[in-house]
Amino acid sequence: MNTEFAEAENSAAFGPLPTRPGKIIAIHVAYESRAAQRGRRPEKPSYFLKTSSSLSWSGDLITRPAGTELLAFEGEIALIIGRTARNVSLDEAWGHVGWVTASNDFGIYDFRAADKGSNVRSKGRDGYTPVGPSLIDAQSVDPNNLRVRTWVNGAIAQEDVTRPENMIFPLAQFVADLSQHMTLEVGDVILTGTPAGSSVVVPGDVVEVEVDAPDLGLSSGKLVTAVVEAPAQFDESLGNLPLVDDKQREEAWGSREAAGLPVVAAADETSAGQEAAVSTDDALSPEILEKLQSTPTAGLSAQLRARGLNQVVIEGVRSLTPGTKLVGLAKTLRFLPGREDLFKSHGGGYNAQKRAFDAVKPGEVLVIEARNESGSGTLGDILAIRAKFNGAAGVVTDGGVRDVAAVTEIGLPVFTRGAHPAVLGRKHVPWDYDIAIACGNATVVPGDVIVGDDDGVIVIPRGMVEEVVEAAHAKEFEDAWVAERVAEGYPVDGLFPPTGEWKAQFEAYRDQQSGK
Repeated sequence: MNTEFAEAENSAAFGPLPTRPGKIIAIHVAYESRAAQRGRRPEKPSYFLKTSSSLSWSGDLITRPAGTELLAFEGEIALIIGRTARNVSLDEAWGHVGWVTASNDFGIYDFRAADKGSNVRSKGRDGYTPVGPSLIDAQSVDPNNLRVRTWVNGAIAQEDVTRPENMIFPLAQFVADLSQHMTLEVGDVILTGTPAGSSVVVPGDVVEVEVDAPDLGLSSGKLVTAVVEAPAQFDESLGNLPLVDDKQREEAWGSREAAGLPVVAAADETSAGQEAAVSTDDALSPEILEKLQSTPTAGLSAQLRARGLNQVVIEGVRSLTPGTKLVGLAKTLRFLPGREDLFKSHGGGYNAQKRAFDAVKPGEVLVIEARNESGSGTLGDILAIRAKFNGAAGVVTDGGVRDVAAVTEIGLPVFTRGAHPAVLGRKHVPWDYDIAIACGNATVVPGDVIVGDDDGVIVIPRGMVEEVVEAAHAKEFEDAWVAERVAEGYPVDGLFPPTGEWKAQFEAYRDQQSGK
């Protein structure tokens, strides 16, 4: 037996493991079935770390903190390093695995959004990595023919085999890849991802996981974990509170149906936590965009008024950078007046504000309803960077903006009532997005056309934009001709607007310019 294997086996026992692991590394997605369930397939492996204090053993209890909702199980194959690995090849990698066993990568989705992919709080809690109950010698099995199965209350929930056609990446690739970046030491644990079927469990449920080599009759035995509820107090002054939304419910349960959520077409998903769909058919044509860019809001506003629309100005907002032109389709975000209990439930974690900034698409203007309350910020430099990266056309808020110098430097068009250093919770609760809102006393519906310049910001109903911009563009052409005549010294009477002889002269000029 290899010397390092022998030393590990002779070390002090740490549960079923040869030693306390220096690191536990988990894979995000590895099975084809899981990728199909999630609707996203990675091209390369990606990882996160779990704490060694999260380890527990077969028969131990796992606690779901009171006040949380989404405790999810993930039955997995655990690889335990038996020989130090650093910069090993794919062909060499499996030789550095000492043992395999069953594991369960538990997580609380109530903290998943706040973790932003790190899974520190959602999966790092004490007891959230059960392993065991016994180890299988890795060198006696084929890594391409290991089976993992999970039962919940005696009913099979997950089953898959590590055959190449079932895996996005072979198990050995994780060892080789990770060894490029760090030294894998004896006792380190690699959790190799979960197949489809992961879902939510509640207090009273019992979850069992087994890893075996069916052709050899070798098994880890069943790893048994019972779920109980435990008291929990999360101090908002120290960190994020638990927070769930429909997106996290869908991810935790495995599907909208399993989570008991209504199944709707993507284009109809305009409730909280869902992206409003503006189809490509609704996108503004390059010609209309060009005309909107060159037409002042004053001219567009006049055309809307001529068509009976007067309440189309977002009042009180000005650009952080004079001379800025803003054009795009509206994506909306709504803040409610500040209330302490609602901010506790909706203000922390991956709240509606953060989701809206993450979801804004190229060419969209994020319009924020803050009730004309500028007494706290409604965005700062981090969210402005996110919107700029996503290709947003700009942001309009009838509230305040923090980090004004930094936001201005980012170069994203931002129209606001002014600067304010205070954080969101002083005045606002982020509540919902992609709904009809009131911003600066104007109603804004997702998909409306937003145009801004130094005169202010106006809202144009999407169905009227072509008609309005064509009329406004024509009027701007006329006004430019009139301005030239006035500059030549002619009085405005009968010239602005052109009537009689002046009208005939303008029409002749217009026809000449158009080639008629």
